[in-house]
Amino acid sequence: MSDKQDEELSDSTVEEEQIESDDQDSVSTEEDGIDFSAVAQKEVEEWKDKYLRAHADFENTKKRLAKDKSAAISYANENFAKDILAVVDSFEQALASINSANEDNSSEVLEKMKEGIHLTYEQLKKVLEKNSIKEIENNGAYDPNLHQAVMQVDSQEHESGEIVQVLQKGYTIKDRVLRPSMVSTKK
Repeated sequence: MSDKQDEELSDSTVEEEQIESDDQDSVSTEEDGIDFSAVAQKEVEEWKDKYLRAHADFENTKKRLAKDKSAAISYANENFAKDILAVVDSFEQALASINSANEDNSSEVLEKMKEGIHLTYEQLKKVLEKNSIKEIENNGAYDPNLHQAVMQVDSQEHESGEIVQVLQKGYTIKDRVLRPSMVSTKK
Protein backbone atom coordinates (compact mmCIF):
# COMPACT_ATOMS: atom_id res chain seq x y z
CA MET A 1 0.00 0.00 0.00
CA SER A 2 1.04 3.44 -0.65
CA ASP A 3 1.55 6.02 2.00
CA LYS A 4 -1.48 7.90 0.77
CA GLN A 5 -3.72 4.87 1.10
CA ASP A 6 -2.32 4.17 4.57
CA GLU A 7 -3.09 7.74 5.56
CA GLU A 8 -6.69 7.54 4.25
CA LEU A 9 -7.22 4.24 6.02
CA SER A 10 -5.87 5.67 9.22
CA ASP A 11 -8.11 8.80 8.92
CA SER A 12 -11.23 6.68 8.40
CA THR A 13 -10.29 4.51 11.37
CA VAL A 14 -9.91 7.61 13.55
CA GLU A 15 -13.31 8.91 12.38
CA GLU A 16 -14.96 5.59 13.15
CA GLU A 17 -13.40 5.57 16.59
CA GLN A 18 -14.70 9.12 17.25
CA ILE A 19 -18.21 8.16 16.16
CA GLU A 20 -18.12 5.11 18.40
CA SER A 21 -16.83 7.27 21.25
CA ASP A 22 -19.67 9.81 20.73
CA ASP A 23 -22.20 6.98 20.71
CA GLN A 24 -20.75 5.62 23.92
CA ASP A 25 -20.93 9.11 25.51
CA SER A 26 -24.60 9.47 24.64
CA VAL A 27 -25.26 6.00 25.88
CA SER A 28 -23.31 6.61 29.05
CA THR A 29 -25.29 9.79 29.80
CA GLU A 30 -28.52 7.90 29.36
CA GLU A 31 -27.07 5.12 31.48
CA ASP A 32 -26.14 7.71 34.16
CA GLY A 33 -29.82 8.66 34.33
CA ILE A 34 -29.43 12.29 33.18
CA ASP A 35 -32.21 13.44 30.90
CA PHE A 36 -31.11 16.79 29.49
CA SER A 37 -34.55 17.65 28.11
CA ALA A 38 -36.05 17.22 31.58
CA VAL A 39 -33.31 19.38 33.11
CA ALA A 40 -33.90 22.06 30.48
CA GLN A 41 -37.66 21.87 31.01
CA LYS A 42 -37.18 22.27 34.76
CA GLU A 43 -34.95 25.31 34.21
CA VAL A 44 -37.54 26.82 31.84
CA GLU A 45 -40.22 26.34 34.48
CA GLU A 46 -38.01 28.03 37.10
CA TRP A 47 -37.40 31.04 34.83
CA LYS A 48 -41.09 31.20 33.95
CA ASP A 49 -41.97 31.21 37.67
CA LYS A 50 -39.42 33.98 38.34
CA TYR A 51 -40.83 36.01 35.45
CA LEU A 52 -44.42 35.60 36.63
CA ARG A 53 -43.47 36.62 40.18
CA ALA A 54 -41.53 39.68 38.95
CA HIS A 55 -44.42 40.66 36.68
CA ALA A 56 -46.95 40.29 39.51
CA ASP A 57 -44.70 42.35 41.80
CA PHE A 58 -44.45 45.04 39.11
CA GLU A 59 -48.23 45.13 38.65
CA ASN A 60 -48.78 45.37 42.43
CA THR A 61 -46.27 48.22 42.66
CA LYS A 62 -47.97 49.98 39.76
CA LYS A 63 -51.38 49.68 41.46
CA ARG A 64 -49.95 50.88 44.80
CA LEU A 65 -48.36 53.93 43.14
CA ALA A 66 -51.63 54.77 41.36
CA LYS A 67 -53.48 54.53 44.69
CA ASP A 68 -50.86 56.72 46.42
CA LYS A 69 -51.05 59.26 43.60
CA SER A 70 -54.83 59.37 43.85
CA ALA A 71 -54.65 59.88 47.62
CA ALA A 72 -52.03 62.62 47.23
CA ILE A 73 -54.23 64.46 44.73
CA SER A 74 -57.33 64.04 46.88
CA TYR A 75 -55.67 65.37 50.01
CA ALA A 76 -53.27 67.89 48.45
CA ASN A 77 -55.16 70.83 49.95
CA GLU A 78 -55.46 69.38 53.44
CA ASN A 79 -52.99 71.81 55.05
CA PHE A 80 -54.60 74.77 53.30
CA ALA A 81 -58.04 73.64 54.47
CA LYS A 82 -56.80 73.36 58.07
CA ASP A 83 -55.43 76.92 57.87
CA ILE A 84 -58.72 78.25 56.49
CA LEU A 85 -60.70 76.67 59.34
CA ALA A 86 -59.22 79.24 61.75
CA VAL A 87 -60.60 82.02 59.56
CA VAL A 88 -64.01 80.31 59.44
CA ASP A 89 -63.99 80.17 63.26
CA SER A 90 -63.33 83.92 63.40
CA PHE A 91 -66.26 84.64 61.06
CA GLU A 92 -68.55 82.41 63.13
CA GLN A 93 -67.61 84.35 66.27
CA ALA A 94 -68.35 87.62 64.44
CA LEU A 95 -71.78 86.37 63.39
CA ALA A 96 -72.52 85.27 66.96
CA SER A 97 -71.60 88.77 68.17
CA ILE A 98 -74.02 90.35 65.68
CA ASN A 99 -76.84 88.09 66.88
CA SER A 100 -76.20 89.05 70.50
CA ALA A 101 -76.34 92.79 69.78
CA ASN A 102 -79.32 94.86 70.91
CA GLU A 103 -80.22 98.57 70.86
CA ASP A 104 -78.39 99.27 74.11
CA ASN A 105 -74.98 97.97 73.00
CA SER A 106 -75.23 98.24 69.19
CA SER A 107 -72.54 100.94 68.77
CA GLU A 108 -70.12 99.02 70.99
CA VAL A 109 -70.82 95.76 69.08
CA LEU A 110 -70.38 97.60 65.77
CA GLU A 111 -66.93 98.83 66.83
CA LYS A 112 -65.92 95.35 67.97
CA MET A 113 -67.27 93.91 64.71
CA LYS A 114 -65.18 96.34 62.67
CA GLU A 115 -62.08 95.37 64.62
CA GLY A 116 -62.89 91.65 64.41
CA ILE A 117 -63.52 91.74 60.67
CA HIS A 118 -60.27 93.62 60.11
CA LEU A 119 -58.34 91.05 62.21
CA THR A 120 -60.04 88.18 60.37
CA TYR A 121 -59.11 89.75 57.02
CA GLU A 122 -55.47 90.02 58.12
CA GLN A 123 -55.60 86.41 59.33
CA LEU A 124 -56.95 85.31 55.94
CA LYS A 125 -54.19 87.20 54.08
CA LYS A 126 -51.55 85.46 56.24
CA VAL A 127 -53.07 82.05 55.47
CA LEU A 128 -53.00 82.83 51.75
CA GLU A 129 -49.37 84.00 51.89
CA LYS A 130 -48.39 80.92 53.90
CA ASN A 131 -49.80 78.81 51.05
CA SER A 132 -47.93 80.82 48.36
CA ILE A 133 -51.01 82.79 47.25
CA LYS A 134 -50.15 86.45 46.76
CA GLU A 135 -52.03 89.50 45.58
CA ILE A 136 -51.03 90.88 42.16
CA GLU A 137 -49.56 94.37 42.28
CA ASN A 138 -51.82 96.73 40.37
CA ASN A 139 -49.69 99.87 40.36
CA GLY A 140 -48.58 101.40 37.09
CA ALA A 141 -48.73 99.89 33.64
CA TYR A 142 -51.22 97.35 32.41
CA ASP A 143 -49.74 93.84 31.94
CA PRO A 144 -51.97 91.47 29.93
CA ASN A 145 -50.31 88.49 31.69
CA LEU A 146 -51.51 89.72 35.09
CA HIS A 147 -54.46 92.00 34.37
CA GLN A 148 -57.74 91.80 32.52
CA ALA A 149 -58.95 95.16 31.23
CA VAL A 150 -62.74 95.18 31.38
CA MET A 151 -63.21 98.83 30.43
CA GLN A 152 -61.38 101.97 29.38
CA VAL A 153 -62.01 105.36 30.97
CA ASP A 154 -60.84 108.95 30.56
CA SER A 155 -58.48 110.21 33.23
CA GLN A 156 -56.46 113.40 33.56
CA GLU A 157 -54.16 111.84 36.18
CA HIS A 158 -53.04 108.75 34.22
CA GLU A 159 -51.18 108.12 30.99
CA SER A 160 -52.49 105.93 28.17
CA GLY A 161 -52.35 102.21 29.06
CA GLU A 162 -52.06 102.79 32.81
CA ILE A 163 -54.38 101.17 35.33
CA VAL A 164 -56.97 103.68 36.57
CA GLN A 165 -59.00 101.49 38.92
CA VAL A 166 -58.91 97.93 40.26
CA LEU A 167 -62.37 96.38 40.07
CA GLN A 168 -61.36 92.98 41.44
CA LYS A 169 -58.00 91.95 42.90
CA GLY A 170 -56.01 89.24 41.20
CA TYR A 171 -53.86 86.56 42.80
CA THR A 172 -50.92 84.32 41.92
CA ILE A 173 -50.05 80.93 43.37
CA LYS A 174 -46.29 80.52 43.31
CA ASP A 175 -45.42 81.62 39.76
CA ARG A 176 -48.84 81.05 38.12
CA VAL A 177 -51.73 83.46 37.82
CA LEU A 178 -54.61 82.07 39.85
CA ARG A 179 -56.96 84.90 38.83
CA PRO A 180 -56.02 88.03 36.88
CA SER A 181 -56.86 91.45 38.28
CA MET A 182 -59.93 93.02 36.67
CA VAL A 183 -59.00 96.64 35.97
CA SER A 184 -60.02 99.71 34.07
CA THR A 185 -57.35 101.47 32.01
CA LYS A 186 -56.99 104.92 30.46
CA LYS A 187 -57.98 105.19 26.79
